[in-house]
Amino acid sequence: MKTTAKVLTVFLGALLVLTMVGCPKKCVPVPEPVPPPPPDTLAEKPIQPKVELNLATIHFDFDKSDIRPGDATILAGNYDRLKQAPDAQVTIEGYCDPIGTSEYNMALGMRRAESAKSYLVKLGANMNMFSTVSFGEEKLVTQDESQFELNRRCEFKAAQ
Repeated sequence: MKTTAKVLTVFLGALLVLTMVGCPKKCVPVPEPVPPPPPDTLAEKPIQPKVELNLATIHFDFDKSDIRPGDATILAGNYDRLKQAPDAQVTIEGYCDPIGTSEYNMALGMRRAESAKSYLVKLGANMNMFSTVSFGEEKLVTQDESQFELNRRCEFKAAQ
């Protein structure tokens, strides 16, 4: 009987402590209500439809980063498409053929990407929409030496 009394005393003591302290679940703070936004931000903004840009690839002569006349026309077409999506972010990727050292081709790929970017900015594009990267000879289109000109390129990857 003594053990039952001890258990009962411990139980009642614990119950008394819980009623005095309270249950932890009851101590959860209630977040303050978020005030409504100012009236001028409630106006609906028109939703811009996503534009599929499909930017064309340009090519370069061997060991060059100059924009060729035919590729200038391609860049002008890319610029016209970019005007439809002014918030787009475009990565210009420069590539090379496997002739030359890896270090040289990385630098040449970057010169090609920067050259394409400069041309688009000269046409009127916002320079902040572009980032440039060089892959050098890392991602070849072909390893057939008779078609190495396909590797000397800039590709344009757009994200909206």
